[in-house]
Amino acid sequence: MGCGSCSTGGCTPAGCKSNGSCLTNGCSKLDVYDWLSNMDMPSNYKAFNIVEIKFKGSRKDFYINHENHYLENGELVVTETATGGYDVGHISLTGELVRMQIKKKHMRLEDITKKIIRRATPADVDKWKAAKDLEWETMHKARTLAITLGLSMKLSDVDYQGDKSKATFYYTAEGRVDFRELIKKMAETFRIRIEMRQIGMRQEASRLGGIGSCGRELCCSTWLTDFKTVSTSAARYQNLSLNTLKLAGQCGKLKCCLNYELDTYMDALKDIPDEVERLETVKGTARLQKTDIFKRLMWFSYPKDENWIPVEIRRVKEIQKLNREGIKPEDLRDEAVELQAAPVPKVLDYENVVGQDSITRLDERRNNNKKKKKRSGNNRPQQETSGATAAKPADTARPEAVVKPEGSAGQPNQQNRNKNRNKRRFNNNKPKPNE
Repeated sequence: MGCGSCSTGGCTPAGCKSNGSCLTNGCSKLDVYDWLSNMDMPSNYKAFNIVEIKFKGSRKDFYINHENHYLENGELVVTETATGGYDVGHISLTGELVRMQIKKKHMRLEDITKKIIRRATPADVDKWKAAKDLEWETMHKARTLAITLGLSMKLSDVDYQGDKSKATFYYTAEGRVDFRELIKKMAETFRIRIEMRQIGMRQEASRLGGIGSCGRELCCSTWLTDFKTVSTSAARYQNLSLNTLKLAGQCGKLKCCLNYELDTYMDALKDIPDEVERLETVKGTARLQKTDIFKRLMWFSYPKDENWIPVEIRRVKEIQKLNREGIKPEDLRDEAVELQAAPVPKVLDYENVVGQDSITRLDERRNNNKKKKKRSGNNRPQQETSGATAAKPADTARPEAVVKPEGSAGQPNQQNRNKNRNKRRFNNNKPKPNE
């Protein structure tokens, strides 16, 4: 199962970085959706035998499928290299879209000579993963060697070849660096062929990845493939403050996203008059403070007046024309535009909207009960007490226990037996009424 960040499904979660690219397998998010994959082709259609393969760091190249293997996106294949040996990469694109990509990059089919050797076997994958596991340790050892030799360069990344016979070191430097001694040291230490490749700051950020100030992953590490020049004029046209801390990206250069909306701003600036720093009126000179490009308003203010006056661009052009003729309007406030008040956002009571009860509702109920008991106890009349303790009322006193005489619960005693016997004798000796 894949890491979830890349669509290949061949990498493990342990090898994935935060930017979605994979340290273990070298895959990245620079995928292309094949919108021709579900279309039915005619029976005499011959599949295009060139495929696009991607490697670590958004590196892609075209290879010939000379044996006409059935290959799908994300599949691992073994490919030829220009310097000997072989490399392992993922299939990123097949079919007719590859032809369009070749045409887009202004390449000729005759220039593509490298071929696909075979599908990657388990042995190839194990060797390839073992080579990728060495990259982190190799990069740190190489940095130590560069510091020891006193070279003014920064090693940013290392890319091992699939057969573990060659390593490409990517570095950044301000000028030319004589790294011949460094290559000798690294060849003795790592016992592999060394290739040094200098890249720019933007390419370094693309390989390393990260999170931008917008909260999203860097464009250069997710979908941006070509890096155009970004100048400070792009910030001026968009009325952005020329603060290098805010305009610079993680690469230290101006952000690439400054060019995204530049064309829209350039189209909107066509109708805005140039060199409108001031307007002459009878009341005084009004200076330009701000221009709202999309609302087509220009804000002016008089000296020692904090209130800004919004004027439409059409009226600004007319006043500018009148000033050239020596005519001054009476007051610029007469030309002000009535602005609608911004709607006050409605603050929702999320407790009532969601319909949830308060978390402390039981505590409130318990506190109310305590208050009621305390109130009722205070309202009860107090009884007068004499001495240290109050005497209990008679009706509330507990009755004393009645002690029964001995023999009352069981057989009658001897005295009671004698009384009963004498009573029976008297009744028997009493004369009857008929005698």
